[in-house]
Amino acid sequence: MDYLDWPFFEPSHRDLARQVRRWAGRELMHADHHDPDAACRTLVRALGDGGWLRYAVGGTAHGGINEQIDTRAICLLRETLAEFDGLADFAFAMQGLGSGAITLDGTPEQKAAYLPAVAAGEKIAAFALTEPEAGSDVAALTLRAERDGEGFVLNGQKTWISNGGIADFYVVFARTGEAPGARGISAFVVDAGTPGMDDSERLEVTAPHPLATLTFRDCRLPAGALLGASGQGFKLAMRTLDIFRTSVAAAALGFARRALREGVTRTLNRPMFGSTLADQPLAQATLADMATRVDRSALLTYRAAWQRDQGERVTREAAMAKLTATEDAQQVIDMAVQLHGAAGVQSGGIIERLYREIRPLRIYEGATEVQRLIIGREVLKAAQEAQTQEAPA
Repeated sequence: MDYLDWPFFEPSHRDLARQVRRWAGRELMHADHHDPDAACRTLVRALGDGGWLRYAVGGTAHGGINEQIDTRAICLLRETLAEFDGLADFAFAMQGLGSGAITLDGTPEQKAAYLPAVAAGEKIAAFALTEPEAGSDVAALTLRAERDGEGFVLNGQKTWISNGGIADFYVVFARTGEAPGARGISAFVVDAGTPGMDDSERLEVTAPHPLATLTFRDCRLPAGALLGASGQGFKLAMRTLDIFRTSVAAAALGFARRALREGVTRTLNRPMFGSTLADQPLAQATLADMATRVDRSALLTYRAAWQRDQGERVTREAAMAKLTATEDAQQVIDMAVQLHGAAGVQSGGIIERLYREIRPLRIYEGATEVQRLIIGREVLKAAQEAQTQEAPA
């Protein structure tokens, strides 16, 4: 853990990293994932009891550990949880993402009603943005929220919603029509069990976790369900994702660290040609590539987290971190599979589990291709601004 000596971190971050590692080694090594729904509920409660979910919520008056969400703390937590148990990382991340919009723009009543319970692990949160025809292009969403007296009526669908089916509430983004495109979207808090909302259609994926399609049919909401200003939902969604996008890179980093650790152990203990696999030059070169990818991902991840905690705009840096860390982790885990041979693809093994768990991170919260677009546009924007400043008056 010598990376904790990097100047990105303060003493409190170093203490946190060591504490959560001890907790994870004690609590997560033998977690039962046979029933993902039950496992997630158990993990959320355990994370709440451990005090870790307090880092996912902003505002000490509402259960948060800090007034503002500490991005470096979130990243250290996700990295460590992912290294030990991918489902624990998922459970932690969704508590933060699912309640992040309330932290940012909730009324005092909304914050009091949801955030303390999220921080304690007593309520499970979900973030409902994606639709069947609106994934990367969020501005194309079609779920409608029409005014009805003082309230709203929702009609349409959301899909690929993490924690769908087990969440106690959903932050839902819908078109209210103030303007076309992104400017006509608003956010709402919808409690599970609200008449007109059906979250029973479940989805199965390669790395099992609670996932569902939400269908809204004349789902009536009171005026108090509106989250933030009407028509400002797209901006709120992007602000929420900006907080947690860097932490996706941290989760990928955790997966990669575990794969590297398992790869090193394998090479040291696997007999090969009268010696061990560790004595083979090709195995050493593979470990070199793995270690280099891990370190470069860590540097980009914690640069972005540090900059955000300094109050800087990190659109480009966060995109670089997510792009690099998720793609590198995929490569590092694939190398670990090769080092393990047939054991690397044995169902139920650590490496096989990592291989399944890393793939979604290259898609959610902005696919790799979207991150490349963001980085390219930011580079061009910076160059154009520099040209404008240098132009003669």
